[in-house]
Amino acid sequence: MSILRLGDEKFHYSDGSHKWIPPDPDYEQEVWDEQVRQHKYRHLAGDRPKVRVQRFV
Repeated sequence: MSILRLGDEKFHYSDGSHKWIPPDPDYEQEVWDEQVRQHKYRHLAGDRPKVRVQRFV
């Protein structure tokens, strides 16, 4: 089971790993890197998730 906050799915692949390549080729890599960095910081800070997502394989 994966635990994600609402909206976090854009930062994760289906296996739970983080996306380091922007979803849109026109998206600035530096901006995306900072958003992923902040997202990962929320993981480390122990921010409580708002939504539980269960994936069936």
